[in-house]
Amino acid sequence: MSLRLRTITREEHLAFVRGRPSVSHMQVPSWGEVKSEWRHESIGWFDAANTLVGTGLVLYRQLPKLKRYLAYLPEGPVIDWFDQDLDRWLHPMLDHLKEQGAFSVKIGPPVVIRRWGAATIKEAVAGGQAKRLRDVDPDWYEPRAFAVAERLRKAGWRQGEDGGAGFGDVQPRYVFQVPLANRSLDDIQRNFNQLWRRNIKKAEKSGVEVVQGGYDDLPVFHRLYLMTAERDGFTPRPLDYFQRQWQVLTAEDPNRMRLYLGYHEGEPLAATTMLTVGQHVWYSYGASANHKREVKPSNAVQWRMIRDAYALGAGVYDMRGISDTLEEDDPLYGLIQFKLGTGGQAAEYLGEWDFPVNKLLHKALDLYMSRR
Repeated sequence: MSLRLRTITREEHLAFVRGRPSVSHMQVPSWGEVKSEWRHESIGWFDAANTLVGTGLVLYRQLPKLKRYLAYLPEGPVIDWFDQDLDRWLHPMLDHLKEQGAFSVKIGPPVVIRRWGAATIKEAVAGGQAKRLRDVDPDWYEPRAFAVAERLRKAGWRQGEDGGAGFGDVQPRYVFQVPLANRSLDDIQRNFNQLWRRNIKKAEKSGVEVVQGGYDDLPVFHRLYLMTAERDGFTPRPLDYFQRQWQVLTAEDPNRMRLYLGYHEGEPLAATTMLTVGQHVWYSYGASANHKREVKPSNAVQWRMIRDAYALGAGVYDMRGISDTLEEDDPLYGLIQFKLGTGGQAAEYLGEWDFPVNKLLHKALDLYMSRR
């Protein structure tokens, strides 16, 4: 049965999102306003009864001096990825995007392939036999995900050379998540490792106070974020990016974005942003000072966020990207090591896929991106 696709209104898009338990925060209408350097469009798939059955937020980035665009659907679209006739979803989307002037299309199917529990990962690291997460037998896998990948390949979609290892994709292929559904808070904390539990207690005894901030506290967060960027060697986003994010996301839903700050003796030492869509909560950005690290403000903030996510009825607390490296001397290993302490699980997504509408322009973009 064929599906029709058309541009939909913000209201139609938001109503569809609200009817689902989990949609990426990058697939809600307001995310298009966050990414102000891109043009954005909401698209919807309709069945024979004219019911909206799928949505996508498309971000368009124009090529310099040409009216041709990279069309990007980060962590989307939101469709039935396990439909055996995937073409009935993707063909009308490609036709529409071609009409909009897209020379290349990038999608990020929100499909989890495999999951590894914290205990499995720790055992693999201790054994020293596996250098990559993908080399470890998973605790769970989704057999239908491999069929999705095969359907995409047959339809002309392709992935990068490295298959999305580490941070090869624009969005991380590997993430770390703490399951919250059908568990008590005591059970969640019991699952933390000894160091995490000790650090949370230490923060409490030291008098670390975690507060939920507002728009006016974003400059405090940003000062800590700039310190973190300098320490960890990444390029920081400007303050106005977070201010715009706060304004557009909270206008859509008051709980869409939250800010948490960890204070000790009146001084801000750690700060984080949290995003929520339905039953899915993400730890988005984290920042911390270079001093007083011994009072463990970051652990205190994380524990507050997990408790608040639980109170919001979240089924998962998503700590976002990790590399798949299990080598302890790799600088990226620290990411997974910190998150492992929560006793959660690593998840591997299907990764991002490209469809070159115009092969020449797509190749030129590939070359440009590889040299950045």
